[in-house]
Amino acid sequence: MRNIRSFLAAGALCVALVAPSASAFANSYEDIIASGKIRVSTDLAIPPSGMLDADLKPIGSDVETAELLAKDWGLELEFVETTGATRILNLQTNKADIVISTLSVTPQRAEVIDFSTPYAALRSVIGAPAGLEIKDWEDLRGKTVTVTRGTTQDTELTAMASERGFNVARYDDDATMVTAAVSGQAQMVATSETLVNQIGKRNTTLAFEPKFVIRTFDLAIGVRKNEPELLEKLNDWVSENLKNGKLNAIYEKYHGLSLPAEMLK
Repeated sequence: MRNIRSFLAAGALCVALVAPSASAFANSYEDIIASGKIRVSTDLAIPPSGMLDADLKPIGSDVETAELLAKDWGLELEFVETTGATRILNLQTNKADIVISTLSVTPQRAEVIDFSTPYAALRSVIGAPAGLEIKDWEDLRGKTVTVTRGTTQDTELTAMASERGFNVARYDDDATMVTAAVSGQAQMVATSETLVNQIGKRNTTLAFEPKFVIRTFDLAIGVRKNEPELLEKLNDWVSENLKNGKLNAIYEKYHGLSLPAEMLK
């Protein structure tokens, strides 16, 4: 009996050693083209990058970017709805082929996924009602700043909160955070400049406005590690559509301003 158990244990170990890793199942560029479909992880609750119109049709700058990519590659587009916290997880669990969802390029994220050439930019700001005098980090002392869980703002502000003397409150998605700010539950927020302006438009009494810039992030398409061909094809596509102005036109349509000049060169 002991020999049989030893044999079975050894066999199981061999299977574990030769079993392909999760990355072996990753969809390469050829796999995506062959399937005729590309699955894009996109947050549809973060206007104006991703949202639903009155007919529940996805619209927004990230949505149109994904649509342009699918059209250029001759593919059917499938949106994999996500939140800020699950964008990368959708890649790692093979629920999506790529991420186009206001995904900022950071060193921490670059350890677990790869990024394409940046296709857009995001100004990360502290936003608050116009009546609040806030000019810099010192003015946040003793106050609470609301963020969306899993975002760059969550990571950055959490790391400095104790030193700077402010608190961080978290919501699971941008839509809930925006609702909290519009209703007055959130005193101030750390998010994109575009989203702060959206809050201001939805509650003109509070008149949320950007107070100061945290930093400007490049936004890129997220790809699983070890997919060099897919990454190369995406880089070529982004570069071409920055050069021909299509990506800038999409950004201007929804954000009301052009992409940074250095990105368009």
